[in-house]
Amino acid sequence: MDDKAKSEVLFEITKDQLETGLRGFPVGYCTTSTVDPYKGLYYTGFPVADMADWDPLRVIYRLFHGKEGNPEELKKFTADIAKRSIVSPKVIDQIYLLPREGHPMKLFCAALLIAGMFEGTGDYQEDCLNITAKIPCIAAAVINRHAGWGKIKASKPELGYMENFTHMLNMPGGNTEELNKVFRLFNVLHYDHGGGNLSTFIGKGVASGLEDMYGSLCAAMCALAGPRHGKANQDSLAFVQEILKEVGENATGDRIESFIRELLKNDKLIYGFGHAVLRVEDARATILYKYAQERYKDFPLVKLALLLRERGPKVLGENPKISDPFPNVDAISGIVLCAAGFPYPEYFTVLFGLSRCVGIARQIVYERLEARNKRGTPIVRPKFLYKPLNEQTD
Repeated sequence: MDDKAKSEVLFEITKDQLETGLRGFPVGYCTTSTVDPYKGLYYTGFPVADMADWDPLRVIYRLFHGKEGNPEELKKFTADIAKRSIVSPKVIDQIYLLPREGHPMKLFCAALLIAGMFEGTGDYQEDCLNITAKIPCIAAAVINRHAGWGKIKASKPELGYMENFTHMLNMPGGNTEELNKVFRLFNVLHYDHGGGNLSTFIGKGVASGLEDMYGSLCAAMCALAGPRHGKANQDSLAFVQEILKEVGENATGDRIESFIRELLKNDKLIYGFGHAVLRVEDARATILYKYAQERYKDFPLVKLALLLRERGPKVLGENPKISDPFPNVDAISGIVLCAAGFPYPEYFTVLFGLSRCVGIARQIVYERLEARNKRGTPIVRPKFLYKPLNEQTD
């Protein structure tokens, strides 16, 4: 087989590869980020660990342009985002008419559709920039509405991208300076994670039918909302909180190891560990563990999370069926948010969505306007094989 033929036939599909969630099947290109199994997350070829303390708009510029912006370019980009950041009062009014029952991600998804009705241009590039600018305000309005914290404050983009988000929240109490730091870090670490994670894939798939940016992002956020994806940060926090109730604040490593073994013996899930791609500790988790150790080492949940980080991989690694026994970002992200003064786990996935909409929007722009010599990708249409309903599945 010549080189051209080899490039066209990547591998043959076997029966064992069906009904496996398309794991490992290459279907396109991603220009914004990649996840190396042993090195972790990279934004445009740059380790996310080296960008963790960057200003969010500096990172966003790099995701959008594939290169570092010079001071003049960043100044112009920041001014453009600020100009686009004001959300129509009609959108805010409609968000405040949404019911407060149910998970706030339902409101967030609905808010994206509402925003598209009043703010959508039908131009993927323009809507990508607009949603990037407006999403902090939309997310803040959703959280305020769901929490019953009153009307959103007037936007002040001059404060900074995530500083403005903190300002617009009406949450009671809290150290604004501390929240600004944690929200910025959380935001930067969650912008993008390759092209094939569920929310990104769904968003691009919906856009392949030429749905507009807002509707495509709504679909993406519906995908993010599930416990196997974005809601895992909320569930992982609940898991650690339950352990804390059982073992107390002064548990030893041996006690934690014993507790993990007992959970596994009873077929219980160990939340916050493992990843579909990674085979080492999630680089984003490493950043957050370091941050937690430096700032919140005496916070009970942090102390427990560090013990789980130490003993969890040891126990899970004994099972040959587990390919990645290490912590992922969800093992520590919610705990850091709590320690910083944001103890509202029902909003953690909204914070995730606030960030991830940025990366997904940019990937949609690539697939609709830039891929295949600007022809765009075709509508997503995988092949499914017929199987009689009464035929057993292995």
